[in-house]
Amino acid sequence: MNHLAHALLSGADDGWRLGGLLGDFVRGRIDPRLPLPVQRGIAQHRAIDVYTDNHAEIRAMRARFQPPYRRYAGILIDVWFDHLLARDFATWTHIPLHQFSDDLVQLLHRHDALLPQSLRRFRAYLQAHDLPAAYADRRMIGEVLGAVGTRLTRANPLAEGMLEIARLEQDLDLAFARFFPDLQAFAGAWQD
Repeated sequence: MNHLAHALLSGADDGWRLGGLLGDFVRGRIDPRLPLPVQRGIAQHRAIDVYTDNHAEIRAMRARFQPPYRRYAGILIDVWFDHLLARDFATWTHIPLHQFSDDLVQLLHRHDALLPQSLRRFRAYLQAHDLPAAYADRRMIGEVLGAVGTRLTRANPLAEGMLEIARLEQDLDLAFARFFPDLQAFAGAWQD
């Protein structure tokens, strides 16, 4: 899953949510000096990624992507699923999308001292593009995919990824509708 999903699945606790956002920006052993809720949020983020990658709906969808997109299907699915989550945000939570999005950026500002430089740069990107709220706009998804593609070391087709997403859009939408409730249950069990 991508940033919006990780933040939502982290629940209402600021520490867990911060950890959910940090999960893409820290590698290796979780720093024991971090506050315990942040550590748990990072661990949950990693567990969500493993669960997602191994879920039958996701494995089946990855197999539907044509070369050269298949190699990047995980990224394409993650970003598209954040679009679907943002587009129908009221289905999944009572918090308005723009409020949730603004709160995330403010959370990152409040905890600036805990952020690696890469997440500080990403925070600036979020603010400049009104993300994650703007994930609801499908045009923004094309821009996001292009931006992700520029951060990868090898040449890739991500900038044109919306072509493959459009081909599979109906199936992706159905897969998300079947998958996301399972993921919510999985993430919720982490906080019990």
